[in-house]
Amino acid sequence: MSEQRFNELRGEQVIYAIDRQDRTFLPAREHCPLDPTRPGGPATEIPFPSFEIAVFDNRFPSFESPGGAAEVVVYTDQHDGSFATLSPARAEALMWVWRHRYEELGARPDVDYVMIFENRGVEVGVTLHHPHGQIYGYPFLPPVPALELAADERLGGCAPCALLTSELDDSRRVLIEADGVVAYVPHAARWAYEAHVVMREHRASLLDCEPRELRELADTLQALVRGYDALFERPFPYVMVVHQAPTSGAAQSPGRKGHLHVEFYPPLRTAEKLKFLAGSEQGAGTFISDTLPEESAAELREAIARGS
Repeated sequence: MSEQRFNELRGEQVIYAIDRQDRTFLPAREHCPLDPTRPGGPATEIPFPSFEIAVFDNRFPSFESPGGAAEVVVYTDQHDGSFATLSPARAEALMWVWRHRYEELGARPDVDYVMIFENRGVEVGVTLHHPHGQIYGYPFLPPVPALELAADERLGGCAPCALLTSELDDSRRVLIEADGVVAYVPHAARWAYEAHVVMREHRASLLDCEPRELRELADTLQALVRGYDALFERPFPYVMVVHQAPTSGAAQSPGRKGHLHVEFYPPLRTAEKLKFLAGSEQGAGTFISDTLPEESAAELREAIARGS
């Protein structure tokens, strides 16, 4: 079981999940625990010879019932590839899997916030190369979604709606426009090639989306990730996080719902240089960037066109 402690100076929870110290770390290709279990082969986490999308409890959880949840979502039974190389139908199906897990985990009394995310690349600490993501069910409201709710109050309405309108009016940082989804580099991006994928209509969560919107969301996410890979002609590391409404009753009071959007935090600032969280970022909580969002957006637009 993990242990939760409150950091008074920073006003945030810290989780101690000491069993994770022994989790599987970059195993040899033939010993990948996310591959299917094939006849005559070693047993894996998934006891089937083939599958489409698999979801199961993390063997090394940060949270577990009755104090939250931690799940693994395996995108495909093919070891090689990425979210970008999934078939469009598989990527769309993944949106429905995300939706189902948000609904089921969010209904639990020990889960206040459901975070769907993917860590890609050793640069962000990935421990398994097989295409997969994770889902955490937090037993409290974490600081980032709490700040998003505070932004709603500060702006007197939905902050992502207001920011999307501003980005569309400016247009310099817009990357992709679809009928229901827009991707852009934010005005105050912290990472050199940070991007946000936002629903045009106010959708608190995946549960509120129409099938067409889920399909467009999948298409836009894949187009962006293919653009990332084309940017420096190499697999592009990133952290991808799905931001949605909190699931606790208190956080869902009128006027405090979220707005579905997906944020990408890529650590590369050039093909070979990483952005490190150093003195100012760690000690003061203030990002210092070497690039302008407008210039990054122009590069990314060209890369998305090449990757399409």
